[in-house]
Amino acid sequence: MGKTGSVTWVKIKNRRGGYRLVPTKWQNYKKPGPNQKYTSDGKKRRRIPRKPKSILGVKS
Repeated sequence: MGKTGSVTWVKIKNRRGGYRLVPTKWQNYKKPGPNQKYTSDGKKRRRIPRKPKSILGVKS
């Protein structure tokens, strides 16, 4: 575990207009849902690109 407060957080917009906090490491990626969890060759998919519009502070 890291030190307290070592993770920097970023606000991400929800579909409902609210916001949630995500670690900076994941600001450009989102976790796949159940239907997108595996690639066609059976490998587990860990990251899916996030739309830049959902990241606060980024103009698109």
